[in-house]
Amino acid sequence: MSTTLDTYRLLGRSGLRVSPLSLGTMTFGEDWGWGTGKAEAQRILDTYVDRGGNFVDTANMYTNGTSEQLLGQLTQGRRDDLVLATKYTMITNPTDPNAGGNHRKSMVRSVERSLRNLQTDYIDLLYLHAWDFTTPVEEILRAMDDLVSQGKVLYVGISDAPAWQISRMQAIADLRGWSPLVALQVEYSLAERTIERELIPMARELGLGVLPWSPLASGVLTGKYTAADLNHGGGEASAEGTRKNVAAGNNSLTERTLGIADVVKKVAERNGWTPAQVALAWTLLNPAVTSPIIGARTLTQLEQNLTALEVDLGEQDIAELEAVSAIELGFPHDFLQRPLTRSVVQAGLRIEAR
Repeated sequence: MSTTLDTYRLLGRSGLRVSPLSLGTMTFGEDWGWGTGKAEAQRILDTYVDRGGNFVDTANMYTNGTSEQLLGQLTQGRRDDLVLATKYTMITNPTDPNAGGNHRKSMVRSVERSLRNLQTDYIDLLYLHAWDFTTPVEEILRAMDDLVSQGKVLYVGISDAPAWQISRMQAIADLRGWSPLVALQVEYSLAERTIERELIPMARELGLGVLPWSPLASGVLTGKYTAADLNHGGGEASAEGTRKNVAAGNNSLTERTLGIADVVKKVAERNGWTPAQVALAWTLLNPAVTSPIIGARTLTQLEQNLTALEVDLGEQDIAELEAVSAIELGFPHDFLQRPLTRSVVQAGLRIEAR
């Protein structure tokens, strides 16, 4: 377990060094009704960097672009010391059909806008933000490679996409000598473990560092919500309004996740930690995980979350957390682990199953 932010890790198959906890900045800006203003954002960023942190995450659409703009202002004088990651895909102009999506026009326009917002001449890591089920993978990869060749982007990654598409993209990039994907940003927490079926094994095999977003399940794993909060009115999900809206919209606020949160709280109380520290420390146990993304609205929240690097979960703690959050891997994984299947597949092999 890393104990400091300056115990750097390599990002995927690259040589890029990044901190074991990333600073998420979806909270930078008050456009959505629940973020933080410039002064507090400055304190959050300063504290993260002063403790050795170097990996900062944003996106072109976070707080309607304010997140990138604030980062551009707050990182002046130390830009080259940071690894800045941003994303493209989400629509920025509802009247323009090309103002979103995975295609080249959307990508290039978004990168140019992000460069202006961030007040920089290069982006360290550009993510495709979400799969659009429309754009050919060759168009995406070649456009990414062009941006790398131009020096506007240094590394490329992907977020929120099917495992089979990502593995296909990585194979094509390798065969054609284009810039490979080095990072995979996906939702991962005790409340959302389904990426353990395909996405995490794929990432380990193909050299993508995993960056979990929402490792606290939109705050649910901090223990801040109760059964009374389940009556959130339903309706269309929205990032605006309150953090509770975000939790409900992400399907993070359910009876099941509240049950998981209760066990997280139990483990925390037993050991003298906070629930947030326990939940973050658990994500760091997975060898595929490079750097969970922590999004703090206040400096106090950030300081508490950073101490997750010092949490040492015991065997009983891990067993309880994984039992309450367990998922079925489904076919073919469960089938391949059945005694009959294993006896046939491994007949005559003197190997230790792992």
